[in-house]
Amino acid sequence: MRFSFEVPMNKPLQAQGGVMPSDLELLLKLQIVDYDLGELERSKEYLPDMMDNLRTEIEEATSKLESTTAEFNEKKVTIKTLELEIAAKEAELQKYQQQMMSIKTNKEYDALVAQIDAVKETISNQETELLQTDERVTELEREIAEYGEKSTSAEETNSRQLAILQEKIDSIGDKVAAKETERDHIITQIPRPIRSIYERVHRGKGGTAVVMVKKRACGACYKALTPRKVQEIKKGDRIHTCENCGRLLFWLEEESN
Repeated sequence: MRFSFEVPMNKPLQAQGGVMPSDLELLLKLQIVDYDLGELERSKEYLPDMMDNLRTEIEEATSKLESTTAEFNEKKVTIKTLELEIAAKEAELQKYQQQMMSIKTNKEYDALVAQIDAVKETISNQETELLQTDERVTELEREIAEYGEKSTSAEETNSRQLAILQEKIDSIGDKVAAKETERDHIITQIPRPIRSIYERVHRGKGGTAVVMVKKRACGACYKALTPRKVQEIKKGDRIHTCENCGRLLFWLEEESN
């Protein structure tokens, strides 16, 4: 079972959208500072992850370019090797064809024809492989140009983003220190009973401790408030908490109807 707390507040201050007590104004400022501190703490985790992702993109683009270039160079060597092998086989074929002029027996003829057919088949296979390799080289040339552009773009763009993120990481310590100083200044102005309620709810609810009444219900858990409770919150002379979730409630005339 939850209990509703009521703590007297300091003198109200006139604020945009209605009357806001000074204690509530301070609590809302404190909540913003605590949110900022939470974001700074979370940034210590997600900023390095973002940087790792950017570095990975650069590495992957570079690796793809390097592997494609390596395959391109390998295929060029294969083409040169095939051209030499085909030339050698064509010379061999020419030699066999010249030998046909001196054949004297059917056996010699059949043997030579078999050799010629074998050489022709080898040449045909090598020419097919040469054609396929040459087509692959053309594809690789296109891919190298494409991956080269991607690698350059990733290097330039991601390097700029990495520098920005590194600056953010380097500045976190100073920002945290500034926010903590701001927090200390605010919290010393809040009465201890109210501060204790805020700190307890802030820890228990993951940061959102002060919420506005919306449509006569808690703005966080949406638990409907009794008409009497709404009227008491409207008076603005005490801090009220939600009986359901324990958060501190405040009323702004323009937003709460």
